[in-house]
Amino acid sequence: MTKRDLVIRIARETELNQQDVANVLQKSLDYIVEALTQGKTIEFRDFGVFEIKVRKPRVGRNPKQPENTVIIPERRVVKFKPGKQMKALVTKP
Repeated sequence: MTKRDLVIRIARETELNQQDVANVLQKSLDYIVEALTQGKTIEFRDFGVFEIKVRKPRVGRNPKQPENTVIIPERRVVKFKPGKQMKALVTKP
């Protein structure tokens, strides 16, 4: 599902203008990204949690030339942990 698909579905079900739905959705995503860049955790009850984790620096190797090592620096990554309700619905057979 793309953002466009989501906008169309929400607009159809709520009978709102597609442009208004798109603006609200984009603004919501912008605020989520802004909070993550500030190091904050985003929590949606029953959906999941977005948070920033710092990956430690590590040594990488080229499989074709294992004697050559490369230092991979530490970096920040976004992690998502699904909520209980989402996990239950997705993993249900």
